[in-house]
Amino acid sequence: MKDSNETHIIRCAIYDRVSTDIQAQHGLSLDTQKELLTEYALSQGYEIVDYYVDEGLTARKKLQDRRELIRLLHDIQADKIDLVLVTKLDRWFRNVKDYHNTQAVLEKHRCNWKTVLEDYDTSTADGQLKINIMLAVAQNESDRTSERIKVVFEHKKRNQEHLSGPIPFGYRVADKRLVKDERTRIITEDIFRQYFACLSKRKTIAYIQNCYKDQSPTANQINRMLSSEVYAGMRYGRMGYCEPYISQEQHHRILSVCGSRTCPSTKEPYLFGQLMKCPCCGSSMTGFVKKHNCKDGSVSLYKRYRCSRKFGAHSGGACITENRIELYLLQNLFPQLEYCIYLIRRRQVLIPPRDNTWKITSEMERLNLLFQKGRVSPDYYENQYEKLERSLRYESKRQEALPMQPPAKEEKTVSGNWKTLYKLLDYEHRKCFWRSILAEITIDRETHQICGFQLLADRYGGRFS
Repeated sequence: MKDSNETHIIRCAIYDRVSTDIQAQHGLSLDTQKELLTEYALSQGYEIVDYYVDEGLTARKKLQDRRELIRLLHDIQADKIDLVLVTKLDRWFRNVKDYHNTQAVLEKHRCNWKTVLEDYDTSTADGQLKINIMLAVAQNESDRTSERIKVVFEHKKRNQEHLSGPIPFGYRVADKRLVKDERTRIITEDIFRQYFACLSKRKTIAYIQNCYKDQSPTANQINRMLSSEVYAGMRYGRMGYCEPYISQEQHHRILSVCGSRTCPSTKEPYLFGQLMKCPCCGSSMTGFVKKHNCKDGSVSLYKRYRCSRKFGAHSGGACITENRIELYLLQNLFPQLEYCIYLIRRRQVLIPPRDNTWKITSEMERLNLLFQKGRVSPDYYENQYEKLERSLRYESKRQEALPMQPPAKEEKTVSGNWKTLYKLLDYEHRKCFWRSILAEITIDRETHQICGFQLLADRYGGRFS
């Protein structure tokens, strides 16, 4: 507050904050706080400069996350405010460190603060001591509450219970667990079926929304579904969290395909979009259609690929036609696939896969049942469950390192007279064929010609994704 000898009207700011839990329990809504603070300011003859409202935020949030509080501090630093009004201390802060940092700003600009429902005085040593004690108590209470919530959440995770938050599309909550929702099950299954048919999120979204209209999930929902581990039955790093829609291998396949390319800026289809990197700068090479005027007056259209930053970061980068890439791959694909299949078969013989996951999860369920019936002590339960969790994590990592079953599907894809069959495919199916096999096509930095390619099977530990 400014010097008491000055006769100008005190300029006050009203700071209003509420978190959803407090609002529900005690009724200290934003409107209630605003009404109380406004009445007090008018009764004291203060001039209200502005209202600063942080809604749905706890007082333990970092300062940079409380936007209205930051705006308030900027106005204080601009010497626009003499006094800050709040209802209670815990509406202001519950963090001792943040309080002292803010208090330093207020003192520098001769600005005070006041609570209208509590008696605090920052102008005396006793008042400062009282504030520090109350803030320390409030912070300790908040920390203890946070610890209790974490313990409850960990217990729910161990029991594979659904925590608070939105329920994934295709599921519902029954007995505190996620189970398949029969009302949306067909749509969910169709989403994954369509994706594996085209390996394109964009086409999957268009197909689902066109087929199911208002019943379809949004584009953002479908996009998240295709990358979510929940639909493979895993959550919080725990296998068997819920009934899966797809296998773990299918989930890894989605991630590998999505991770190897980005969404193109054009709807024009390209066989090898986002599979090549510029040898000069490492940026993705994008497709474009080139027009060529023939001597007979006709116009020939053909597709080429160039660096997406060619006209910005550098010039004279690689530029190669789609036909040339396709011809190179058709000539060189089969030998590399044959060698990859040989390696997988060899590893299969050397290390036969064994999956003990079901044994561990069954033992965890048995232990949960014994604990619920009171037949084991809490200490014994915690100790044994922790051992089983470690075993489950180890088994999951071990299974990921083991080779898959012999790739009969991939062998069938590239066996026989596959080149002849490839020529019978339409453009979209050719694109799907290359997307399901290739991870990257390499361009030579000197010659700007194709010098090799990498299979998804090579990139992901000898597995066909």
